[in-house]
Amino acid sequence: MLVAFPPYGLWPLAPLGVALLAAAAHRRRLRAGAGLGFLAGVALFAPMLSWTNLHTGYLPWVLLSLLQAGYLALLGAATAWVSPLADRARWAWPALTGLLWVAQEALRDRTPFGGFPWGRLAFSQDGSPLLRLAALGGAPLVTVAVALTGGCLVAAAWWWHETRRRPAGERRWAPVATVAAAALAVPAGGLLVPVGAAGGGDTVTVAIVQGNVPRLGLDFNAQRQAVLDNHVDATVDLAAQVTSGARPRPDLVVWPENSSDIDPLRDAAAGARIQAAADAIDAPILVGAVLRGPGPGQVRNAGLLWRPGTGPDLEQLYTKRHPVPFAEYVPMRDLARMVSEQVDRVRSDFVPGTTPGVLRTGPAVLGDVICFEVAYDEVVRDTVTGGAQLLVVQTNNATFDVAEARQQLAMVRLRAVEHGRPALMASTVGVSGFVSPDGRVSDATGFNTRAVVVRELRLADGRTPATRVGLWPEVALTALAVAALAAAGVRRRRERTAGD
Repeated sequence: MLVAFPPYGLWPLAPLGVALLAAAAHRRRLRAGAGLGFLAGVALFAPMLSWTNLHTGYLPWVLLSLLQAGYLALLGAATAWVSPLADRARWAWPALTGLLWVAQEALRDRTPFGGFPWGRLAFSQDGSPLLRLAALGGAPLVTVAVALTGGCLVAAAWWWHETRRRPAGERRWAPVATVAAAALAVPAGGLLVPVGAAGGGDTVTVAIVQGNVPRLGLDFNAQRQAVLDNHVDATVDLAAQVTSGARPRPDLVVWPENSSDIDPLRDAAAGARIQAAADAIDAPILVGAVLRGPGPGQVRNAGLLWRPGTGPDLEQLYTKRHPVPFAEYVPMRDLARMVSEQVDRVRSDFVPGTTPGVLRTGPAVLGDVICFEVAYDEVVRDTVTGGAQLLVVQTNNATFDVAEARQQLAMVRLRAVEHGRPALMASTVGVSGFVSPDGRVSDATGFNTRAVVVRELRLADGRTPATRVGLWPEVALTALAVAALAAAGVRRRRERTAGD
């Protein structure tokens, strides 16, 4: 499963990883199933999340990896628990596998402290035909399709093994062929799903400014004046290129998260620098800013629209709704300090916003989400139902590496397909780029470089089936998983009664 995700991108191996875990946990005791699931989780999450230890030490990486592995331990135990159902009706095993994976991800995406959806099976399929299923049912439908394919592989292997053990005259290969064909048909079926803009709209020219930072690492905050200057200078340079005719004039400029960690609403010099950039390019700039307030000692991670001539448009301000625990705020700080005093590096807790990031710039209505928020289904969907025509992901990858950036870009690709919207990711250091509504990436930048990319995009106003149904596919699939667990309990009790 690990190498199915970026930066490796070998997406066909995700169903194989699902199949191997399902086969390993089948018919095991619950404790053994949990142990196998936990080992699989460590093998998946420890390397995948290794970017978390680049500048913070090993403790956050180890704790986060072990926590995420715990959810796969629950999955392994659940797989062992439903084994009696699979033994009785082997054809049901693919469906059981799919349902249990969706239920596990639904729980992991929400707990604790709002969850951590990184590493969902759906996010490994950015180059797969299964990505197109996101237009019908979002990330949960893609996950269930990946796991269903893995379940088909398990069932085909079991039937093949049993058939081989029979005398030559009694072998029936039809079940093996049927389930193996289903394992191929599920991914191929994704090609039948139409994707693209959900209702064509006007065109808009957008510039992404990736200003870069002097040094990667947590001390990017100490460099905040240099980071702001980098983005101002890159925008002014773009304005000069526009004047010379070398580049088209953008209708909108997007700066990344943390492009101004100096509060431009309270620091006159920072505000003047941003105003100079907006006036030079003669277009509104979406600035990723850290704002002080609303109360004493509080801060906000915000996307703030800055207009040429008039300055900040406070009516078009988005405050990040899902701050990252232990990075942007510290839950139970006194208790957390007993584990590591490093939590006090987060000096002020970020205050969450309360409204979706729907920003009306004039040329376009943006659906703004900040950094890790792109992993959360409802945060992105709320912007689209609120009228967003273009999805914008402002992010700062300066504390991570290129693997994390590419994993995040895979999520942007899924969101573009899910909602039939053009999308973009703007990063301080990379990877930045544009994504079309069918999931294709254009003008992707390098990592740890300064870059400016400009592209004309066609806005979208309609709604895909996934946008319309929202979380209901996940609710229905999770309910079926709970029902399967209950049915397995009934089956186990009957077997014990019969044994007695």
